[in-house]
Amino acid sequence: MAASTELTKLTAREAVRLLEAGEVSPLELIDAAAARIAAVEPAVNALPTLCLDRARAAAKVLAERPGKDKRGWLAGLPIAIKDLMDVEGVRTTYASPIYADHVPTASHPLVGRIEDRGGLVVAKSNTPEFGAGGNTYNAVFGKTRNPWNTSLTPGGSSGGAAVALATGEVWLAHGSDHGGSLRGPAAHTSVVGLRPSPGRVTRGTSNNLFNPSSVEGPMARNVPDIALFLDTMAGQCPRDPMTRPAPERGYADTVDAALADKRAWWPKRVAFSPDLGGIAPVSKAVRGVLGAAVRNLQSLGIPIEEACPEMGEIGEAFQILRAMIFVVNHGERLKTHRDMIKQDIIWNTEKGLALTPEQIAWAERERAAFHRRVIAFFEIYDLLLLPVTVLPPYDVNKTRIDGVDGVKFDNYIAASMTTSSITLTACPSLSLPAGFTEDGRPVGLQMVGRPQDEAGLLAAAALIEDMTGLAGTLPIDPREGPVLD
Repeated sequence: MAASTELTKLTAREAVRLLEAGEVSPLELIDAAAARIAAVEPAVNALPTLCLDRARAAAKVLAERPGKDKRGWLAGLPIAIKDLMDVEGVRTTYASPIYADHVPTASHPLVGRIEDRGGLVVAKSNTPEFGAGGNTYNAVFGKTRNPWNTSLTPGGSSGGAAVALATGEVWLAHGSDHGGSLRGPAAHTSVVGLRPSPGRVTRGTSNNLFNPSSVEGPMARNVPDIALFLDTMAGQCPRDPMTRPAPERGYADTVDAALADKRAWWPKRVAFSPDLGGIAPVSKAVRGVLGAAVRNLQSLGIPIEEACPEMGEIGEAFQILRAMIFVVNHGERLKTHRDMIKQDIIWNTEKGLALTPEQIAWAERERAAFHRRVIAFFEIYDLLLLPVTVLPPYDVNKTRIDGVDGVKFDNYIAASMTTSSITLTACPSLSLPAGFTEDGRPVGLQMVGRPQDEAGLLAAAALIEDMTGLAGTLPIDPREGPVLD
């Protein structure tokens, strides 16, 4: 048996290969994860709820299962599920005091799919209350800290998932994304987070089943691992009317093909926008890292020019459409538990309740017009590159970003313009590590692919990742550092 510290350094695909070959057992990986969690959790608070005995019991059952589907097969790999999603018999709080003692009797359909394909849930990852916010903290479990500097935030809302990956507590982690919750934490911790196209991954029990804005998706330490986990998650689900069958060719196979024959998958025309055509304030620190990254990619032969779709008033449209989702999710809850809900959620829900039909209709028309412009844009370009976050990781005690380089924000959502606007494209997008600021803070490069083209996006991301070599920096031990803004 390999030492547990060596096992936690494996990529997910390396670990799965060892599991399939019988060179390591699921129980050994669970023990390795448990040891790593015990070592790093006091410093980061990423996985507040453990279910190791449940995972061990599942591992024993898994060993007896015949006829395994190889696409997306995890073979007994330990994973983490975000604490917004039910896992049968495991405390699931949605990061809210209202549900502090909630233990569901059934798992979410996505958890069922992951477990059917050999994933072993060992923990629930921390998140802001009901997943709302760009900093992972809540009244139930407290703050999650960034392992690159524990004085800083890992972002939100999939902050616990990102930190668990960066520190080697698990090999794969589930997350969700509305305004940037898979992409922002990935950027802040130097991991990879993929927001799939709506309908690619089941949302199962959501009350917003017919709204494309919120999605579930994978997080990992590198692109090949993301592709593997997307293969695990993707496919039609009777509980979600927007889902569709998985593609004939697996995403992991596509990534392998791209890495084996780089020129065949080379992007032919790539756009880069540092600020969405001037509508998104982005800090000098983030601009500096991304500018250097783009110049490096150009020197390696990737054709990149500055361009982006005409954004129109998509920022205002997003805020209106998001507010309507909050009414669906929290409108009734405000009537019964208002005193137990944080102010940002109350504000966002009441904003939705105050909207007029005319405002809602305008936002829908604006979203449709924007989508038509995006379709036309991707008839010219293969990819759009832009920042993930407007700031690098900031003080873990700050609940929100108030402004950037002199530009003030009047609400907590305004800081997410670089990701929330991309949500409304309905295109797949991911955060790829791009480098570090002069004071050592991670910065992510957002890559946006053509509509419903996860395969092309993942192939391009794998090529860029292979060129930069940044994926090899993980996992890390948590590091103390000064407060930085």
